This record gives sequence, C-alpha cells and structure tokens, in this order.
Amino acid sequence: MSFVQVIDCRTTNVDELNRLMDSWAEATKGKRTATHAILGKDRADTSHVVEIVEFPSYEEAMKNSHLPETDRIFREMVAVCETEPSFTDLDVVRDEQLNKELVRRYFDELVNGGNIDVMDELCTADYREHDPSLSSYDLGVEEAKRENREIMEAFRPRAVVESMVAEGDMVSVRFSFTGRHVGAYQGIEATDKEIKGTGHGTVRCAGGKIAESWWNTDDLGLMQQLGVVEA
Repeated sequence: MSFVQVIDCRTTNVDELNRLMDSWAEATKGKRTATHAILGKDRADTSHVVEIVEFPSYEEAMKNSHLPETDRIFREMVAVCETEPSFTDLDVVRDEQLNKELVRRYFDELVNGGNIDVMDELCTADYREHDPSLSSYDLGVEEAKRENREIMEAFRPRAVVESMVAEGDMVSVRFSFTGRHVGAYQGIEATDKEIKGTGHGTVRCAGGKIAESWWNTDDLGLMQQLGVVEA
C-alpha cells in the first residue's frame, strides 16, 4: 500500500519553497524513497500552500524522514513559513488512475468490442490521430473512425494491453494483437490468414477524454503474414 504525506504551511514566498524542493531532490538523489511530490497553492488563499509527497509505504517514508538532508531542508522550510507546517499522514486506500482507464476503455470497447462510434464519447471534438499506417499522419475523429472501421472489419482483431505507464496527461501503452484477414484492407483482398503482432501507443488526455494519439504497429510483419512482402 502506498503512503502519502500532506504538508500544510503558510507562506508568501512560494518561489523559495520551490527552491527548497529542488535542493532537497538534488541533496537526496539516490537516497530518497519518495516517488512523487507536488506543491500546490490555494486559489482562495494564496498564502496557503500544500505539499503532497508520495512514498511506496509508511516505512519507506520514515527512512526518508531520517535522512539528514531531509531534516536540514525541513528546518529551512520552517524558516520560510509564517507558522510551523502541519503534517497529515495518509495510507492510500484507493488510487484511481483515470487516464489509464480511459485508454483501457479504448481497447476494450473499440478494438475488442468493435464499437467504432465509441470514439465520439471517448475523444475530444478536436481529436487528432497520428499513425504512419493510415492515409494521413494527422486525422480527425471522423477520418480516424472511417479508417479504424476498415481495420476492424478486415481483421476483427483482439488486443491485449501488456503494460501502461502514465505521467501527467500522457499515457504510454504496449499491446499485442491477433486476428484473421477476413476483409479487404488497403486494396488487399481477404486471405483468411491469421495475423498477430505488437504495437505501442502514446495518448494525450484532456478533460477526461482522449485529445491526441500516436500509434506504431509492426506493419512490415503484418504484410509478411499476408504474403504481400517476402519474409
């Protein structure tokens, strides 16, 4: 279970707090156990500043607290604040990674479910899709739906999400797929051959929807399996 420490403080010198966080990160490089740190300022009260630091566990947080560099930076932080900072220790009982779930829905409902129109729900109105295997490297929603529909009808693919990594508004996904060539694809008539392959995608999310995506699959391997290109 991951652990989060929330530090509340009051200061008008947020820039100095930022400098202290940079100094702490540099001083504890290779020794700190924190995995993620956020500094936020209250919109309603700009002197109210909150720092949120994530750790793999409470025990790892305690190791971090006992580092001499952490103690030094904390004493400097107290000097910058108007009042002594308060600490809230939280055991994480739920951690929803919503952007990952959005990408998983794309695979479950569009790729595996064959529901191309779900793009209208999952994607923003100005969505852009980039894929070198499509007719253009910059497609809007309707164009992407049309070309993805050709792929779905030609191969009836099934995809497996092998791994996903999220950072900020970006999600990187590694996947594998299988299918059968049962319909025309880019001028190639159905061969009834089974196909399989791997791919990677990077997705940018905005406002709970997919705003942009970049895809790369093993297109050469696909053409070889269809007999169009010699192995």
